[in-house]
Amino acid sequence: MSNTVVNDSLSGKRPVVSDEDLKAQFTQDFVTNIDSKYDGPTEVIDLPSRGYFYPAGHPLAEGKIEIKYMTAKEEDILSSQTLIKQGVVIDKLLQSLIVTKIKYDDLLLMDKNAVFVAARVLAYGNDYPVEITCPACESKQSDHVDLTTFAEKEIDWDNFEKGSTTFDYTLAITKQTITLKFLTHGDDKAITENLKAAKKLSKLTGIDPEFTTRLRQMIVAIDGNPDKAAIHKLSENMLSRDSFGLRDFLKRNTPDIDTTFHYECENCGHEVTKMAMPINVSFFWPGV
Repeated sequence: MSNTVVNDSLSGKRPVVSDEDLKAQFTQDFVTNIDSKYDGPTEVIDLPSRGYFYPAGHPLAEGKIEIKYMTAKEEDILSSQTLIKQGVVIDKLLQSLIVTKIKYDDLLLMDKNAVFVAARVLAYGNDYPVEITCPACESKQSDHVDLTTFAEKEIDWDNFEKGSTTFDYTLAITKQTITLKFLTHGDDKAITENLKAAKKLSKLTGIDPEFTTRLRQMIVAIDGNPDKAAIHKLSENMLSRDSFGLRDFLKRNTPDIDTTFHYECENCGHEVTKMAMPINVSFFWPGV
């Protein structure tokens, strides 16, 4: 859910916090709270990773994270026009809500998704109103999603070793064994920066290198060799059949929460067993 859609035209909906005040607040909070314990209401939530892909001794190795209920401080974050325009408002919000002492860049994307949904439930309840366009008749209608009904994806945990941050996969055609890792928030930031750097070239070629860029970030070694040049070469020259097999493996075996729901069109009766939950501005700005 890293592509969450937000709205940068919310002025007047909430009091706007100045950039100077917000910066001072962040600086004070993240320095003074290092050795202090938050004493407000919190909840401990289960992580989709079950703690498998964090090293032994990591605060999330037990597969749980503690987050607090949203307060006026977090509403200040949500009202910051600067954070909204920069596209970092959700990350700043989640950083503020997480009570467990972790480095935010170390948070796996699969676990970040779970924190994202749990934070919304604690803030505004489990009922999430959405507007859906029927894929068959294209009529628009309102619906409601119960955010507490989402369950973990079913995967084969035997493919992984608890406490190991990497795992091996053998390509079907070339038989090369690649060592991979699941992406963290820090990895996702690096990918975003790399894609920005490649934007000018993408305009000339018409090719968006997102898949190869993500692949390079995921691959740790090839047949035990961690050479970056070799990884770069493989990411661009991997056979399509090997690439398809890898993507299929990751799709079936990446832990996450299943945010799909059953949809039936009131107009034409068309049904979708697994409709992807739409994320829009009302997710964290109800009524806007």
